[in-house]
Amino acid sequence: MSLNRRSFLRNTTVTAIGSGILAAVPMEVLAAIRKKVSPNDHINIALIGCKGMGWSNLTSMLKLPEVQCIALCDVDSNVLNQRNEELGKINIKPTLYTDYRKLLENKDVDAVIIATPDHWHCLQMIDACAAGKDVYVEKPVSNSIREAQLMVEAAHKYNKVVQVNQWQRSQQHFINAIDFVKSGKLGKITLTKTWMFRAGSTPLPVLPNEPVPAGVDYDFWLGPAKKRPFNRNRFHYEFRWFWDYAGGLMTDWGVHLIDMILWGMNAEAPLAVMASGGKYVFPQDARETPDQQTVVYDYNNFQMIWEHNMGSGTGNYGLQHGIAFIGENGTLLLNRAGWEVRPDKVKNEAKMEAIAWQQQSDNGLDKHTANFIEVLKSRKLEQLNCPIEAGAKVAINCHMGNIALRTGEKVLWNAADNKFNSAKANELIKPDYQNGWKLPKVQA
Repeated sequence: MSLNRRSFLRNTTVTAIGSGILAAVPMEVLAAIRKKVSPNDHINIALIGCKGMGWSNLTSMLKLPEVQCIALCDVDSNVLNQRNEELGKINIKPTLYTDYRKLLENKDVDAVIIATPDHWHCLQMIDACAAGKDVYVEKPVSNSIREAQLMVEAAHKYNKVVQVNQWQRSQQHFINAIDFVKSGKLGKITLTKTWMFRAGSTPLPVLPNEPVPAGVDYDFWLGPAKKRPFNRNRFHYEFRWFWDYAGGLMTDWGVHLIDMILWGMNAEAPLAVMASGGKYVFPQDARETPDQQTVVYDYNNFQMIWEHNMGSGTGNYGLQHGIAFIGENGTLLLNRAGWEVRPDKVKNEAKMEAIAWQQQSDNGLDKHTANFIEVLKSRKLEQLNCPIEAGAKVAINCHMGNIALRTGEKVLWNAADNKFNSAKANELIKPDYQNGWKLPKVQA
């Protein structure tokens, strides 16, 4: 195999990753593979948030013959009607909602997919569990540390199946790589790295506020976030670059990649976090979140470094995005395209056997949604590939990285007291819900 070919396989672009693994399934494909099953075997799914990953998650689940979509909910009726029309092509006729609370009153709904902006996940997941529904929730699970903790508490209280869409945990090459890390063959690991170098990013142009588009319930879209005039930059996909609704690349990609470190190292929350970065690549564009950021986490017996850059595609080890477990015998490199082991050397003698690039070979999203449906049937919560506990843990770690950056301080975390050593950092642990919405309270 040529060097260029190997480099391509190891450095698959973000665009190719999205289209090859996470793209929604065309209706004609679903029509060809769906089979009729007994109504007694039906699992009735509802989707809250019908654009983007919500639609990909739903169409992935619809590959399973027992899954029926009986309800759709979105505050943008343009999106809602488009998805309803598409489902009609395969003779699926869901009930339509613009208020998720009305959807949760539907007794026929067994489980919901939550794929709204991050600032909505906590409210909707807890409300769904309280209504007796199982939940498949998008990552990051929350937009704050406290919300993530409440979501875990709610899942326990109501004893519901809650799977987080960190689908890498279901993909075989990630499982194999983490198994290798846990085998001990790398030797003692004291340093790990994660990174996303987002080549192809362009400035988000500053746009004026404008009237709310027809068919959009913008007040409901804002929900508990600060009241603001409508601006297209903060709507649909671009919401992830504004602190009111999300945490930028740190939470968008960080949860996927950092999750592998926490999994492989059996780590929980760090003892200390420090960060630097800002808007260096596109200093005048409309985004609030940093386009370049470096975070150092101290877990007492090892460190993790997170890096992201929106102006370059040349990341560490020649990989645009990736994860590195750096052991005394060698380094394991892992990303969505595959994994390998590069031995350390002493006097030109390898300290361990090299492992050539192990190429990705399956569809992580399909395996992840199938795992969710299987656990819905078995009720064996321990068999979930990414339960709410795992999703909350990595979200909390990512929020800590952003908190360190936003405060400009090295922050120390006291797990027993559930707080930082900094008053400024503690102010960012939980969000300030507005517009009449209240942060949920979960009582035993």
